[in-house]
Amino acid sequence: MDRTLNPYAPGSGISPKALEGRDAEIESIDTIVARARHGLHSRAIVLSGLRGVGKTVLLNAFRLHAKQRDWITVPVEARSTETGRDSVRAKLARELVVAARSSKIERAGEAVKSAFGSITSFSASLGMSGVSLGVDRAVGRADSGVLEVDLEEMVTDVATAMKDKGLGFAIFVDEMQDLDEELLTALLAAQHAAGQDGLPFYVFGAGLPNLPSVLSEARSYAERLFEYRQIGPLVPDAARRALSRPAQEMGASFDDDALTRLVEAADGYPYFLQEYGKAVWDVAPARPFTLADAEAAVVVGTAQLDQGFFPARWDRATPGERAYLQAMARDGERGSRTSDVAIRLGRGLSSLGPTRSELIKKGLIYSPEHGRIAYTVPGMADFIRRQFTDQP
Repeated sequence: MDRTLNPYAPGSGISPKALEGRDAEIESIDTIVARARHGLHSRAIVLSGLRGVGKTVLLNAFRLHAKQRDWITVPVEARSTETGRDSVRAKLARELVVAARSSKIERAGEAVKSAFGSITSFSASLGMSGVSLGVDRAVGRADSGVLEVDLEEMVTDVATAMKDKGLGFAIFVDEMQDLDEELLTALLAAQHAAGQDGLPFYVFGAGLPNLPSVLSEARSYAERLFEYRQIGPLVPDAARRALSRPAQEMGASFDDDALTRLVEAADGYPYFLQEYGKAVWDVAPARPFTLADAEAAVVVGTAQLDQGFFPARWDRATPGERAYLQAMARDGERGSRTSDVAIRLGRGLSSLGPTRSELIKKGLIYSPEHGRIAYTVPGMADFIRRQFTDQP
């Protein structure tokens, strides 16, 4: 097969040729946009799930749908480090100005002038310079130097201007669990205030399975601010379409057994489907793709995952943290009891608390319930077993 025509593109946040199995979520964002045209408020959406399930792709699709309908849309990716905090704020300031400059709302009218002036003030308070909206700062609006106050004032001014035109204003936060507490609580407060005032401002977020608990810990009312959607692997029919449709568009096809084998190997995870799809296209000598091609693709695709997807997480762990992850591998994908991990490591449960906390902070594991932990990366247990052949 011609590799230059390969329709599969594994990568972080790269939209697949066929976005399958997410119709309900796409319908939800379209409903929010439609309701805004009638001056009706909705709850924003928060997506949570393991890595590789397509949360970033779906969040980007949300933003595209809103942007195509002339909303002001601002993308942000959170960072967990101290330096990352500053870069996130700089990114927020710049993206606000860029989004406003590219918006199609008419600049006539006091509400719009006030909105753009508030964006200028808020962006300046975050240290941004060199990009202008062509309006003066709004004196006394979004310029106090207090993040929560300034963000809420800017949001109020922009959302008011958008409401007058039946449009909306939204911030899309990826890896939301990594937002610093000050910015996270400011966003939640702004979302809360906008909802109370019926203004079309929305914070859409995506993150790991612990994201809902992170939000509720930041603000007790967060559980009522959002519609929470847990994003999991695709059901078999959707997974099959995610593989077959791109191939069909390029004039190729799968034998049924080949398709079944690849879907089984990927376990429905969209990232893995893209990796195995790319592999089968590259290794198959001709079309249609056969079961033998699929078996070869599983070997090649798994090797690629073992060289990139899994080590990108594994290499972030210290030797002690890797020992903890290795002790978890015996339990597979279902997760482990913290007490069992402690026994396997010959350590006291309390002495492993800092290691567990660091692994959660690094986004390598999460706690689905008290006393249990699980990998945030599907297939991590099998990867560890492949690296340590003596692993039970």
